[in-house]
Amino acid sequence: MAKVGTMTQAHTSRIPGFYKLTLAERAAVVSQWAALTTAEQTALLGLGGLNAAQADHMIENAVGVYALPLGIATNFLINGADILIPMVVEEPSVVAGVSNAAKVFREGGGFVTSSDQPVMIGQIQVLDLPDIYVAAGAVMAQRAALLEAVNSVSGSIVQYGGGARDLQVRPLTNTPVGPMLIVHVLLDTRDAMGAN
Repeated sequence: MAKVGTMTQAHTSRIPGFYKLTLAERAAVVSQWAALTTAEQTALLGLGGLNAAQADHMIENAVGVYALPLGIATNFLINGADILIPMVVEEPSVVAGVSNAAKVFREGGGFVTSSDQPVMIGQIQVLDLPDIYVAAGAVMAQRAALLEAVNSVSGSIVQYGGGARDLQVRPLTNTPVGPMLIVHVLLDTRDAMGAN
């Protein structure tokens, strides 16, 4: 394996000459950098990867599998941490361009990120109420019970630290369909994605 100077220095995503290494050498550097297990190294090289039978059990109407190159973008400093970014692309020079841009940003301190809490709003519109303000009060009086009811049907999300966090009401008196009560259920989705 070619000598990569940064591997003997502090753990860094700044790996000069990474692109000059062979595929096997780059894979070895990434394996060492990320302390990959043998199984993870095998997966990195695509050995024993997804086959058509496995794909058929993963999604509906599977007809095969499709492979693309996996590259590593270097030079990323994100929130003070060195990160190697895996990228699956088919177009030449994308990984090189991203790595070069990260090198420029790195010289200015890297990237600084932040995020909001993973809270989504479920909205319920209630129509044909005799008094939207009385209804709003009744909903809020049952806030704790309603949140508990939502969490009881929220599946595994509650086990992962998510679930209903709050309930809000907003009476609207002047809408094209007349007065209505808007009820918002604030749901912490954690890392959940998609329909499942």
